[in-house]
Amino acid sequence: MSNAEPSDSTLSTFTASDGDNLAMQDWPLPEGVKMRGVIVLVHGLGEHAGRYDHVARRLNDWGFAVRGYDHYGHGESGGVRGAISTDTRLVDDLADVIDSTRLRMEDGTPIIVLGHSMGGLVAACFAASPQARINALVLSSPVFDAGLSRFQRFLVSVLPRIAPNLTVGNGLDANYISHDRSVVEAYKADPRVHARISARLAEFIATGGPKVIARAGEWKVPTLLMYAGQDKLVNPAGSRAFVERAPPGVVTTRCFDQLFHEIFNEPDNEQVFATLKHWLDERF
Repeated sequence: MSNAEPSDSTLSTFTASDGDNLAMQDWPLPEGVKMRGVIVLVHGLGEHAGRYDHVARRLNDWGFAVRGYDHYGHGESGGVRGAISTDTRLVDDLADVIDSTRLRMEDGTPIIVLGHSMGGLVAACFAASPQARINALVLSSPVFDAGLSRFQRFLVSVLPRIAPNLTVGNGLDANYISHDRSVVEAYKADPRVHARISARLAEFIATGGPKVIARAGEWKVPTLLMYAGQDKLVNPAGSRAFVERAPPGVVTTRCFDQLFHEIFNEPDNEQVFATLKHWLDERF
């Protein structure tokens, strides 16, 4: 662990390729600390990058600079809450952020993407694309199987065609994000958290996971996939299906049997951080 004083995070506005503004948050390394790489944080549905401050500071301690941003329609970014302007909006924004990040770095500096839940799906969709140039991928409880009922699948198949921008409650029960009640109450009281989702975004989540799983056999990006065995918000079967199809040695996986969805926010999160640190240390 670094003995240097932690740096304050900085807030800025990032302009995406279509002109919309995204809120950006950087956690730079303290002066004099050698950078091992840059980690781009990609948050989940309804939340924002600021909820990952404790994760970013732990990564700083390990020698990684961190960048996070609020998705379109989330947090302090522009857009209708819970909506996306195009089917590929979230993946395109991540590509823009990574391109911008690379321009700020010295040549050869590794870029690692860490995505949680919906952010894990976005990160995986990006990593599966031919133009993706990242050194590694970390997935935390990714939405590879949204666990939709038959009726919900019907709605997702119909509504995006007739009312893609219609937003409804996302149906997530915050009581199951963590066993830590202080985390749950903070989430419920956070003014930057919302509970909306549009038909188009719901379709992206419902169809994106199966597409990633279908491409798992071609996976090339070194990946750490960590997921919660007691996840009640995302079906863990999606993560298991991805791992079963991935080539040997490319994807490392760890299921935390007793944890809820937000594995970094559980009371017993030290096992999660230890797994992440060990994997990063082996590669960077």
